[in-house]
Amino acid sequence: MKLTGAQVLVECLKEQEVDLIFGYPGGAVLPIYDVLYNTREITHILTAHEQGATHAAEGYARATGKPGVVLVTSGPGATNTVTGIADAYMDSVPLVVFSGQVTNELLGRDSFQEVDIAGITMPITKHNYIVKDAERLPHIIREAFDIARSGRPGPVVVDIPKDVQNTLISYQPGDGRPMEWKTREKWYEEAENNIVNMERALEAINKSTRPVIYAGGGVNISGAHKELLEFAEKIKAPVCVSLMGMGAFPGTHPYFLGMVGMHGTRYANYSVSHSDCLIAVGARFSDRVVSRVEKFAPEATIIHIDIDPAEISKNVPTHVPLCGDVKEMLTELMGRVDEKAESEWNRQVREWKEKYPLKYRGKGSLSPQYVIEKLYELTEGKAVITTEVGQNQMWAAQFFKYTEPRTFLTSGGLGAMGFGLGASIGAAMGRPDRRVINIAGDGSFKMNSTELATVSKYKVPIIQLVLNNHTLGMVRQWQDLFFQGRFSQSTLGPDVDFIKLAQAYGIRGYRISANEEVEEVLKKALSLNEPVVVECDINPDEKVYPMVPPGAAIDDLID
Repeated sequence: MKLTGAQVLVECLKEQEVDLIFGYPGGAVLPIYDVLYNTREITHILTAHEQGATHAAEGYARATGKPGVVLVTSGPGATNTVTGIADAYMDSVPLVVFSGQVTNELLGRDSFQEVDIAGITMPITKHNYIVKDAERLPHIIREAFDIARSGRPGPVVVDIPKDVQNTLISYQPGDGRPMEWKTREKWYEEAENNIVNMERALEAINKSTRPVIYAGGGVNISGAHKELLEFAEKIKAPVCVSLMGMGAFPGTHPYFLGMVGMHGTRYANYSVSHSDCLIAVGARFSDRVVSRVEKFAPEATIIHIDIDPAEISKNVPTHVPLCGDVKEMLTELMGRVDEKAESEWNRQVREWKEKYPLKYRGKGSLSPQYVIEKLYELTEGKAVITTEVGQNQMWAAQFFKYTEPRTFLTSGGLGAMGFGLGASIGAAMGRPDRRVINIAGDGSFKMNSTELATVSKYKVPIIQLVLNNHTLGMVRQWQDLFFQGRFSQSTLGPDVDFIKLAQAYGIRGYRISANEEVEEVLKKALSLNEPVVVECDINPDEKVYPMVPPGAAIDDLID
């Protein structure tokens, strides 16, 4: 049949079972928006800003595992998506961004709203396209989705000139099957010899007396949380996680150590530092985890399981690489590894946990840590938590217990302030069965607070928690600890009344000023099936502890 390029795009989206897209219209995508006008199978969410659209699509993808889809116009519409695309690239989030473009004949002429978005995003995408031949559009769209979700997931940009959107082309309905791009077999061909390394890994694990598992976001992405739990229980190994690994292992389990690294628990960092076999599963050994490479797990045989060969030994030398899907690798290890009994090592780890618990001031001014603990208690851990970036993010990782994958959504690798509110919108739309709560600092919240307009328009029942210390909290913490208290440009002002801001968008707002008020206000907010903003007035001198100072080994913490 003959369809316009715009019609083909929408038909291909249906093939890929896309039912929700986030975007913002403009001149270069009007043919597509005109087709969407009469398309009932796809819901379009109009955000306040294109960055908000990409973060919302990320939140949807992170919460569901399905690709998030974004549609924007050319020029500034496309460039406004760059932060979200980079964020998805760093955290391995499947995202497909469609941008409009000037017509082919105007390309390269500095035309109105012309930007080389393919060139701009080349370093931060798995792949990108500019569709110059209309006949190739169906193939490109199908391939884009396959690339976004295959292997290690990530973002793909498809730039579509306006004349391509209007061109009549032949369209043959497809069945949505993936194209032949980077199939599993190709990923395995690029890896080390997994047969030999599997034997080496089994030998190292069986001989170890102080094993530790370090789980990252790859466990959540692959859906390997059950396999990880069974594996840890069989070899009696304590489990620490990266920031992206939250939810990969139950936070209530006796073997759970919490987060490892700069703001990890003391007992997680001690366990890694004293282990004789560190099994890294779907983690990339980021600088925030490792700190000083030469002092990281110095006594351990390091086994690294990852789907991306490029990650093996990139940051930390690996003794035994296992390249492939972590769910498959854990399944094979589980079936062949010797079962261990609890040992002196488990007793030692329990002793560290009892001696060095996470702690905070419980009296006096409002404690942000107490707010998050109470939030966990009242939701029984069944909420989806999104965060902004900074102190709020670390407290949310430390004091809320995550027992399921895809329930902690945060900007890990990029650390993008302004991420959380948009992400909470996408998460709430992808997981309507769960209450979604965005934990923010006032600095991050201000960056994209205009997305309250989207929350209000679509009545998205999120709870927006603003931990308001009137400063850029994490910046201030570093300035206090390492720059002799010179608070250069980290004090915010003038103060914003976030309750009035919420009311301006027709959203209910509450304020908490003391620990005694926390439970009542949170219960009230959770009882409402509507958007709510809760402002928590906290002390600007509150700090995130423990903390590994810059350049120190991870077992050299301050608190």
